[in-house]
Amino acid sequence: MGQNTSKNNRRKNSWFWELFLNNKLVTSLLIILLILVIIWVFGQISHFFQPLGVIINLLAFPIIASGILYYLFSPLVNKLSANGINKNISVFTIFIGIVLLITWGIITLIPIIRNQTQSFIENLPVYYESINQMITNFPFNFGLADSMDDLVEFIKQIDLTSLTERINPLLTTTFGGLGSVIGIVAQLFTGIFTIPIILYYLLVSGHEIPPFILYYVPNKYRLAVSRVIYQGNYQISQYIRGQILVAVAVGIIFTIGYTIIGLDYGVTLAVLAAVLNVIPYLGSFIAVIPAVVIGLLTSPAMFLKVVAVLVIEQTIEGRFIQPQILGNSLQIHPITILFILLISGRLFGLSGVILGVPGYAVIKVVCSEIYEWYRENSDLYDDPYVPPLVTEFEDEALVVMTPDEVQANKE
Repeated sequence: MGQNTSKNNRRKNSWFWELFLNNKLVTSLLIILLILVIIWVFGQISHFFQPLGVIINLLAFPIIASGILYYLFSPLVNKLSANGINKNISVFTIFIGIVLLITWGIITLIPIIRNQTQSFIENLPVYYESINQMITNFPFNFGLADSMDDLVEFIKQIDLTSLTERINPLLTTTFGGLGSVIGIVAQLFTGIFTIPIILYYLLVSGHEIPPFILYYVPNKYRLAVSRVIYQGNYQISQYIRGQILVAVAVGIIFTIGYTIIGLDYGVTLAVLAAVLNVIPYLGSFIAVIPAVVIGLLTSPAMFLKVVAVLVIEQTIEGRFIQPQILGNSLQIHPITILFILLISGRLFGLSGVILGVPGYAVIKVVCSEIYEWYRENSDLYDDPYVPPLVTEFEDEALVVMTPDEVQANKE
């Protein structure tokens, strides 16, 4: 009697083991469920982490800015060190160059931009009249002139109190994550004083950070983690360095081109183009719109000159600058970059647009390493290799063949 009971228990335990405990699908679902429960618990106690959020908001700006400057100047420091120059001397030389560049910008560039911006604001009524006249004289305006008049009347009738009520929630949303205006000022001053210090130590001893991290990683995972660190570092450095250098080159080309053709507000438009060029694809497209509009409002001849400058700039940038500086280091499809910009911009605003692509590159490296680890340790990939099927349409009928069959048909 006891033996029969023991056999029945073993059968029940074996059934439970095979159906639940030894089932990979059930185990994976349980792991996912536990992760979701942990996320939910952290969401319920998120107020305990508010001090940590304040610290991150305070330190994020100087750390990110120092990292960008590090990736920009580290090749120069390494090259000077390779030539026998002490790193400390190299870093201080770079700092002196940065200070001189900022001083030149404050003395020379900023007054020009200020004067051109003020002149543009003063000429806005003239530009409005020109646009209104062009729309009125256009043979197929579809009532756009009336719409412009209605828009002007609507703007004049806006109640200041109502406008204030509309702006207040926007300001609250924008600055709420930073705490207050005092928090923004504190963040700015923190960045001014801490960025040089962080940048100095990164340039002098930044190469010691990856070995320091790998020292605490278990030996079993050290190779995979090292690949993630070094590949992620390479992806970010290539992107940041390339985008900044391309943006500077674009700004110089536009400054020269707009100055030669005598375009109004040329320096300001060139600086705007350089800043917006940091955003892939979308930035360069948005940057040319003001120049084209101002050229069109100035005269037909100026419009043609602006178009000529844009064509020359795009040719130089596409044929020479980008292939030499950026190349294809990220290996991300342009459509993918466009979706990244839209999603990251919607989630994180301007910082998401600027940092979304390098962030995606790092996530891509991490996911690739996780997939390779899973492929090596999973039983799903132990079966013999089966060639992929190739689908083709032949006389409007779907034909499925292996690659060998496709090659045989070609021969």
